[in-house]
Amino acid sequence: MQPTLLILAAGMGSRYGSLKQIDRFGPAGETIVEYSMYDALRAGFGKIVLVVREYFAEDFREIVLKRAMKRADISFVFQELDSLPEGFTLPENRVKPWGTGHAVLMASGVIDTPFAVINADDFYGSGSYAIMAEFLSRPAYGDIEEYCLVDYSLENTLSESGYVSRGVCRVDENGYLIDITEHKKISRSGKRIISMTEAGEIIFTGKERVSMNLMGFMPSMFGHLKRQFTGFLENNSDKPEKEFFLPSAMNDVIHTGEARVKVLPTPEKWFGVTYREDRGRVMGSLKKLVDKGIYPDDLWS
Repeated sequence: MQPTLLILAAGMGSRYGSLKQIDRFGPAGETIVEYSMYDALRAGFGKIVLVVREYFAEDFREIVLKRAMKRADISFVFQELDSLPEGFTLPENRVKPWGTGHAVLMASGVIDTPFAVINADDFYGSGSYAIMAEFLSRPAYGDIEEYCLVDYSLENTLSESGYVSRGVCRVDENGYLIDITEHKKISRSGKRIISMTEAGEIIFTGKERVSMNLMGFMPSMFGHLKRQFTGFLENNSDKPEKEFFLPSAMNDVIHTGEARVKVLPTPEKWFGVTYREDRGRVMGSLKKLVDKGIYPDDLWS
């Protein structure tokens, strides 16, 4: 059974200033998410599901993915603020989306295969999809469910335009994830890489391994997410800035012993757009890959 690619594309793009999910970066006007689809399809993924907000779904269908949808099985699910479990109602002061864990949960009704999760505005590299597809396509074995994530060196994931959020991974001697610690304000300061936390500054070397939300799951993860999100709402529904993050959900299944997570290093370089100033750099990086023949001048020609 071919794995499914689940793309999280419902973010608001507050630091970028617009919907970066539908901004065009490739030589023929491609979005970053189209390169992700292209890489996933040639790695062996069979179906693609996008989590979007309903109000801009037509932009994806008619403007961004019109040509891609002729080449792949692409469907949409909606992440809305009022998409809540039975017994919960939307708080009046809630404006912020519920987070990446909630976004993945929205696809529970349309995915019944092993699946990978990515962010729509991140470029992960073709080799990363091949690594992920190989893991998700292998037969299951052992007495505990296995998930995975592809990790990157912190120094290869920073923006020159401001701070970023990164999940720093701790891995055991067998290559399994111990936990992910979320750092929400990491930036360069001269030659130093600094994380600003409530407890003060943490200095990183840049060699730390970080998750960029390229994660792989079995359908069993949806049951874990439903349970966890219900608990999150019971404790945080009145806190408008709180979000239910996918790395936290992954930590939970590790610590409860419900699954273990294999960490898969990739030789690829990640890049993405957090700020408007990142746009030129991303366009230049894609152009170099096209010039090297890794991608055609026009992805869907």
